[in-house]
Amino acid sequence: MRAIGVNRFGGPDTLEVLDVPENEPGPGEARVKLDYAGINFIDVYMRTGAYKKSDTYQTPLPMVLGMEGAGKVETVGEGVSNLEPGDRVAYCIHRGSYAEKAVVPAWKLVPVPDDVPLEVATALQLQGCTAHYLSHSAYDLQPGDTCLLHAGAGGVGQILIQLAKARGAEVITTVGTPEKAEIAKARGADHTILYRDVDFLDEVMAITSGAGVNVAYDSVGRDTIERSIKCLAKRGLVVNYGGSSGLVEAVSPLALAEAGSVFFTRPHLADYMRDADEIRSRTDDLFGFYRAGRLEVTIDRVLPLEAAADGHRIIEGRQTKGKLLLSNG
Repeated sequence: MRAIGVNRFGGPDTLEVLDVPENEPGPGEARVKLDYAGINFIDVYMRTGAYKKSDTYQTPLPMVLGMEGAGKVETVGEGVSNLEPGDRVAYCIHRGSYAEKAVVPAWKLVPVPDDVPLEVATALQLQGCTAHYLSHSAYDLQPGDTCLLHAGAGGVGQILIQLAKARGAEVITTVGTPEKAEIAKARGADHTILYRDVDFLDEVMAITSGAGVNVAYDSVGRDTIERSIKCLAKRGLVVNYGGSSGLVEAVSPLALAEAGSVFFTRPHLADYMRDADEIRSRTDDLFGFYRAGRLEVTIDRVLPLEAAADGHRIIEGRQTKGKLLLSNG
């Protein structure tokens, strides 16, 4: 079957069409005929070799990319009793979705309600669950909290704004263009900062009258992390969950003390999706919000599977205004 992957680490040009076996599911697994695969920054990190030393996200070569997808169950392995051929399902945190089909542990698959389109279900996997754990678990936002989040017009950013507002938080977000500022405002952001025009640290401190924010969600990384830390209120938390400008190599403990005895964490989504119950609790929430009309999910564009390299160039160029998908259609 067709798949997209790499034989060596490098830039988008290393992505190529591979002919890989159509494996049978083993015990506890299911084979899914994929309609969509999501493109995410984790795919970029795997492609470049940034995660080659990671035990959580292993990157053996040659490697089919893609950490989320949605489609229909084709066949199930021994011991799988909660899934049947034809079931609509979605999943994330299992590599290999840039393909026509994928064999996935059954406990990672979530049923997709009939009134949730599969492209939306895909967007609510890795990006949606990231926004959910950031706002509900890494930092449990409460009414009256103030949060800073970067890339408010991106896939995670748009969902995170809405979840933060649903929890009663005040939301400050950074964006690159006036057009993206309008997107963030439409999703509920209270304040938008054009980071190319002004220093977001100065703006955050002005907005909060010098108090800082309770939590900063930083997916940009190298270019922003020092100032994100300085944006915090005393004993606040910065969550570095990505590195679109480059991965953060180090943070000085003294810098955390000087910023007001603040906290720093660099989580993996996998640690917040530890078992079927935790996965379902997040996706049930997300599907519920969507079905109730309380969550807008923006699909930026859908590319054919063979155009995965173009998708990587788009996401690395920070040109996204929502979710990027690959289609097998």
